[in-house]
Amino acid sequence: MTPIEMFYRAVALWPEAKAAEAGGQTLTYAALAGRVAGVAASLQRIDPEPGSRVGLCAYNSLDHLVAFLAIFAAGKIWVPLYPRLGDAELPEMAAFAQASIIFTQAETRERFAGLAATLIAVGEGMGVDTLAELESDGQGRRPQAHMRPLEATQAIKFTGGTTGQPKGVMQPYRAWNTNIVTQIHAWGMREGDRTLLAAPMSHGAGTYIMPTLASGGTLVIADRLRPPELVESLAEWAIATVFLPPILIQTMVEEAGTDELTFPSLRNLIYAAAPMSPRAIEKAQSAFGPCVATTYGQTEAPQIATCLGAGDLLREDLRASVGRETLLTRVAVMDSDGRALPSGEVGEVVIRGDLVMTGYWREPGKTAETLIDGWLHTGDLGAFDDAGHLFLKGRSRDVIITGGFNVYPGDVEHVLVGHRQVADCAVFGVPDAKWGEAVHAAVELHGAAGSDELIAHVKEALGSIKAPKEIHMYETLPRNAYGKLQRQALIDAAMARGKNQGEG
Repeated sequence: MTPIEMFYRAVALWPEAKAAEAGGQTLTYAALAGRVAGVAASLQRIDPEPGSRVGLCAYNSLDHLVAFLAIFAAGKIWVPLYPRLGDAELPEMAAFAQASIIFTQAETRERFAGLAATLIAVGEGMGVDTLAELESDGQGRRPQAHMRPLEATQAIKFTGGTTGQPKGVMQPYRAWNTNIVTQIHAWGMREGDRTLLAAPMSHGAGTYIMPTLASGGTLVIADRLRPPELVESLAEWAIATVFLPPILIQTMVEEAGTDELTFPSLRNLIYAAAPMSPRAIEKAQSAFGPCVATTYGQTEAPQIATCLGAGDLLREDLRASVGRETLLTRVAVMDSDGRALPSGEVGEVVIRGDLVMTGYWREPGKTAETLIDGWLHTGDLGAFDDAGHLFLKGRSRDVIITGGFNVYPGDVEHVLVGHRQVADCAVFGVPDAKWGEAVHAAVELHGAAGSDELIAHVKEALGSIKAPKEIHMYETLPRNAYGKLQRQALIDAAMARGKNQGEG
């Protein structure tokens, strides 16, 4: 069984049911399957090799969904590419994955122009073939089915890297199957339920596509809604399940009045990818009802290694927890010698089971460092309570989670030191009420450069998500007697500066 076969089974069970809607357009399961078949057949004509990589760089839309499913139906490997990433980063990821075909939009088309890949336009032609033309060319044909093993790769998703080179997580068919079954089980997904895809489909929201379709639900696709619009959508569109980053939920509560709205259908308002304070959880529960839930996972073990349902999250003592291990996944806490620790003791969170990746694309060394004796070493620190609830305590790695996105300091440092006036730098995360963590940078200069210039320099290369929110100027970065950078001293100084500014 593969994810696309689960979709085909749903098509046979509910051909005339509504599979997806967006902007006033709707597609039944049968109509969606017809569009997918035509595009998939054309993909196989362009590149007949099973398991070749196809990049998908587009904002949320029905066409995005069709392209997504067609990649699966053609036996290809999905490579999600978020359009808001930097000009240099997007083609680097596509090239590193060796994508032979790339779906792209008008605003990102030029970024891929220098690659040896066939470009397909999602939207207007831009001088290349369009999704609509692929669909028309393949109309009436079915793609050839390829029986690939469950260990074969279904997706390569990038998490960033510490040296400026992207790190592609190979997610196998078995991980996708496990995610689908676990989501359906955890959230009680059922026929007719409506799932809102408002966060980027290339990220966490994408993990809810196949569970919704496999269980006979409807995908309601929205693109870059403002918080007040999101709140109205949850109420007016009878949404049962939605995944959103904490920052967006908090902004919805703060900026959008909910006094006159009710949410009788909303059962699962799920946050993940960053912590959410107990007070913010309580505010969300007051605004939307007893529907707030959370999950914990990584791209390496996608989305739902643990979860905490809405009922449990009503308990004040569990609001800092990410829940218990899920149906088909083992989660443990280990010491530095690889020994499992009892409840109450802090160690590294490790994950085992079919949800776990097979490794990093073309990075056997990094794979061996992360997958040890069948356990995925997450780099996160945590502890269990006696009932098996996991509480995260921090990260042993330096990854910054800002607004639901992972930012690796090395990526940003690599760009900053490329500026002609920067002699040295360090990038770190600072707790932030809005973003969860905000990206900050400390720099040593050997010339004249202002904060705005340096931030713009990073934005041009990596996009706004990874650009520092603040730059701290140092004559000399703090180091110990051995010359090792004292990163915590930088974090403490930035937090103290922010506190002083707040008091002022």
